[in-house]
Amino acid sequence: MAGRIGAAALFLVFLLHGCLGSAPPARLEYTATGPTPELLALYEGWFGEPNHLNVGYSSHDSHTVRDQIDRAQQMGISAFVVDWYGDRDPFVDQTYALVEKQAAKEKFHVAVMYDESDATDGATDATIADLTMFHDSYLATKDGREAYLTYQGRPVIFIFPHGNAVDWDKVRSRVNQWSPAPWLIDENLPGKYAADFDGFYPWINPGPQGWAPDGSHWGQEYLTSFYQTMAQKFPGKIIVGGAWPQFNDSKASWGLNRHIDARCGQTLRDTLNLWQKYVPAGQVIPFMMVETWNDHEEGSAIEDGLPTCGGQPAPASVVSLETVTK
Repeated sequence: MAGRIGAAALFLVFLLHGCLGSAPPARLEYTATGPTPELLALYEGWFGEPNHLNVGYSSHDSHTVRDQIDRAQQMGISAFVVDWYGDRDPFVDQTYALVEKQAAKEKFHVAVMYDESDATDGATDATIADLTMFHDSYLATKDGREAYLTYQGRPVIFIFPHGNAVDWDKVRSRVNQWSPAPWLIDENLPGKYAADFDGFYPWINPGPQGWAPDGSHWGQEYLTSFYQTMAQKFPGKIIVGGAWPQFNDSKASWGLNRHIDARCGQTLRDTLNLWQKYVPAGQVIPFMMVETWNDHEEGSAIEDGLPTCGGQPAPASVVSLETVTK
């Protein structure tokens, strides 16, 4: 996605929280169904396409997908959020179908992150067509109904925006005709079409100072602004947290030599926990999305393990988590 820990392990991270922010936030309308946010992970399904990095497996290998789901479940992750492009990328569409089918077998969940087209002409009609295709091909099927991520009985759809050409008033009106209507979750803070979106999530970002040559800007100011604004000004929206272990786009064909240092695992720990400073005491946001499960091109993947100071990723276990969280 251009530009842009066992189960007990990740849950222990959530228990390590700091002080509340300076301004008392309002009570949140939407909270977690359990004691911690449900853990999601962004999944890239393009490996095997010739224009992407060779990572040693194909996203169309069912054994690979099954193994990925097994390891994610061991980490406490309950769903993959698959980056999806509609009919603009048939390879990724086939990957989504495979992940959904395997998720249904493994009591795992899957959700879609709809990656908008860069085109401006006909952007609204294209978005409606893509989401309608997704509904009819996946949400309306048996595997889709069993595997798809829901909240309060409604499917959760994430949006990765490009430009400002889509009229979300029209899109919202169309998807409201689905039964049930989906939750639409957009990136970053609410903007022009805030009323059309049910919630928001942060994406990997170094913060207002930009990318540091040494990778030290890990996004603290950006995440602080996101959680403070959402909790204090938009308590009626769904807050989805964002966490990343590191970032380095040097292997990506679109790379711009940008990176965020893992800081011996501290970046993951900090991004997993920061939300707790800014939401009301005793309340828990519904979801936390790890960004990412397997974006090896932008160096944010956790599928091979968690960052350590030793240079090699540590297997996801309570022992390795101790290294990450100290």
